[in-house]
Amino acid sequence: MATRTDAPTRREQILKEAARLFAERGFHGVGVDEIGAAVGISGPGLYRHFAGKDAMLAELLVGISGQLLTGAKRRLAEADGGTPEAVLDSLIEGHIDFAIDDRPLITLHDRELDRLRDSDRKLVRQLQRQYVELWVQVVREAYPALTEPTARSAVHSVFGLLNSTPHLGRPGSLPGRGVTAELLHRMARGAFGAAAGA
Repeated sequence: MATRTDAPTRREQILKEAARLFAERGFHGVGVDEIGAAVGISGPGLYRHFAGKDAMLAELLVGISGQLLTGAKRRLAEADGGTPEAVLDSLIEGHIDFAIDDRPLITLHDRELDRLRDSDRKLVRQLQRQYVELWVQVVREAYPALTEPTARSAVHSVFGLLNSTPHLGRPGSLPGRGVTAELLHRMARGAFGAAAGA
């Protein structure tokens, strides 16, 4: 799959800045004028792209849940024929990329998920359940001794570990992206091994 190299669209720029601002100051602490200023357009100009802040929040949270699931499915397809351990490593790497590169979205999910309309919140939960079940299947192939409930608990625990990145300090205070990614990967595999009694 080719890596995207073109510049982000205006809509993507708006979403990125909205996520950053919502994570920093809370959904109700940010106005459309501030989001517009962050991308160089007037607040009312945002309405050419989104119906309002609620629509931005929904697209951010539904969007990242869908992207995680789609990315995991792609990694499974690309790893077809690989060892279960290699497939699991690929899933872990994909989630670490999200956890390091999209830290504002983790904060946003933790704080603002309940602000979504019921239909959007249900869609987020549905996508997340599919993502978890995909991981459970792979974890059980890599660690056959794990029962399904234990594997599911381990997956949720590893997500908690990986999604703790917003609490690791400011981006500049981390030891470097590569070192952080390697540490998180070792810890995730260690957690699964511990769950299996390895």
